Formats: sequence, C-alpha cells, structure tokens
Amino acid sequence: MKEANTSKHTAPARGRRLRRALLLALLAAVLAAGGLAFLFHREITGGGAAGQTVTVTVEQGSGVAAIAADLQQAGVIRFPRLFRWYVGRQGAAGRLQYGTFEVEQGASYDALIEALSAYAAADTTRLTFPEGTTAIAMAQKMEQAGLCTAEAFLDEANSGDFSEFAFWQYVPEEAPGRFMKCEGYLFPDTYEFLNDGTVHDYVATFYARFDEVVTEEVYAALEAQGMTLHELITLASFVQEEAGNDQDGNVAQVFRNRLAEGSPYPRLESNVSSYIQSDEDNNYLWNWVAPWYGGWDNIPPEIVAAYDTYSCTGLPAGPVSNPGLAAIRAALDPQPDPEAEDAYFFVTDLTGRYYYAHTLAEHQANVRTARAVNAGL
Repeated sequence: MKEANTSKHTAPARGRRLRRALLLALLAAVLAAGGLAFLFHREITGGGAAGQTVTVTVEQGSGVAAIAADLQQAGVIRFPRLFRWYVGRQGAAGRLQYGTFEVEQGASYDALIEALSAYAAADTTRLTFPEGTTAIAMAQKMEQAGLCTAEAFLDEANSGDFSEFAFWQYVPEEAPGRFMKCEGYLFPDTYEFLNDGTVHDYVATFYARFDEVVTEEVYAALEAQGMTLHELITLASFVQEEAGNDQDGNVAQVFRNRLAEGSPYPRLESNVSSYIQSDEDNNYLWNWVAPWYGGWDNIPPEIVAAYDTYSCTGLPAGPVSNPGLAAIRAALDPQPDPEAEDAYFFVTDLTGRYYYAHTLAEHQANVRTARAVNAGL
C-alpha cells in the first residue's frame, strides 16, 4: 500500500498560519502606533481631564530640556521629549522665561508656552546685547546695569563649570595664545535678568541660549566637514565683524577659500584682528586686548602672534567677538553669490559696497576703486 504524502498539504497550512501571524503583528503595530499618536495628540492639545494647578520654578539659564524635565516632575506633562520637539517646531524656545509659574496639569502645550513666556513677577533688568559684542563689552554692560562686576562676570564665564550644556565639552580647555575662553560662546540676544540673581546664573543665561542655537544638525554638519565647533565660532566671529549683513555668505566663502587645503593665501589677513594700532579699524587686539593688559606693549607676545591674522596661518587662537546666528550659519554653509564663489579677497567702500577678487591684481584694482568712491563722498 502506498504511503500518503502529507507535506504538500501541510506547507500551505503553514504559509497561512505565517501570514496570519504577520497580519496580526502588523495590526498590533498599527494599533500601538495609533494609540501612541492618540496619546501624543491629547498631550499636545490638552485633551485629557484638567488637573490641579501646580507651581513650577524654572531656574535662570535653563534650556528647553531642563524646563521639560521640570514640567514632567511637577506632573504637568508626560512626554518631555515631545514637549521639546513641539517648542522647537513652534520656534518658541527663545520666549520661555525663568521664574516661578502657576500652571495647570494637563494644559495644552500652547497654554504652557504662553504661561512660561510671561515674565515672572520679580525685580528684573532687561538688557540687549547686539551681535558681535565682545565678552568684555558684555561684562561691562552687566556692571553698568548694577547686576555684577565685570570682573566677576568674566571670571565665572572663563573658569566656571558649565558642563550641563552640551557645547561646553567642545570648547578647548586650553588653547595656545587664546585671550578668553568665553569669547564667542556668550550668545548675543535680549535677556531678562533677576536683580538678585547669581553671577553663575547670569553667565548660564547666555550659554543656555548658545546651547539652543547650536543644534544637532549643526554638530552633524561639523562632523561631515571635519570642522570643530571652536573653528566654526572663530570663523563666524570674523564673518560677523567683516559683514554682519547680507554679505555674510560671500565673506564667509572668501575666508573658507583662504583656509582650504592648498590655498595660495592661507592667512585670513583681516584688519579685525591684526598688528594695526588704530581705533578706526575696530581691531580686537588694539581695542580690547591692549586695554585689558594696560597698553599695546604689555600684550603677551604669544597672544599677538596667535591673533595677528597677517602673520598666523589659518584661524587665530579663538573668536574675536560673540557672533549671531546668521554669521554662524554663513560660516557653516556660506551659499555665496557667483562673484565670491572662488574669491580670495574683498574690500568695502564707505557706501557699504563689497568688491570681490580672485587675484591680488584684481584686488588692488578694487582697492583703488573703493578709495576713489570714498574720496568722492
């Protein structure tokens, strides 16, 4: 008698069971995703049952991550990462304040942002620091406002522990010839300071804003380019001082061309930081470093050598001001006009026009043109 062949009958059955299992798994995943999306939607819109009113204290200098953690701990929100994402999506990070707030558990994210954007009921001082302000000028402004001495501010900014901020690990602890560690990282913006705050909190306010501005995308772009954060901010400070306008991308491209491997002009050669002793050039060494040391002749030689862009190859030892976001973006990704794409030189006239050149001869001709324009004003 012939044996029955069952394999051809069981294979389709196994296939059906496998497909059923896969469908069930897919359905479970869809339901789970849908459930999570539902929870996220209720969290953002405040669709859940209203909770009690609680007090939340946001410390000065807190970034969005720290604020989200405070809200979660107080039972106001459930998903701090979702809150951080939503605040970023709404462009509301810069509006959030520090102080003590009364908020409702289960409130919508929009309601929370509105509540946290109101200035706390406290004695405060509001100060604006323009893009390109130096660390010393910032410290002097803090002192003039009666918040702290300039000396205490700079001492904390240069030697305090700010490791809670992600960017801090990328700031070199030591850099040969560098003037100030904090230069470049005190983000220029408008801030509201508690009159009875601490010097550490005052400095942390600037650093927290910088930490928000330098996003994960910035770090990813830096890694892709083989560039360090310190190099980026140093370059951005020169872009800020030489442009700080719609020419940021063009000026940044010229500097990057000079810094490129094999460049025939491997020095920045910028009057922003050089041997020139003239108030008219707003020279970092002359206007800020020299007074700090009590005169030009008292500047340590290694600092002059590290910042004189006509003698040092590549970037100087550190930033020469605190650049704004536009200059930082331009230094990272210039997006130049065609006239500046391959240029190594630029010069401006007193009307604010920029002239770009590929060769020294072209540049010298542009200089003569600029001088002629200036003479006719």
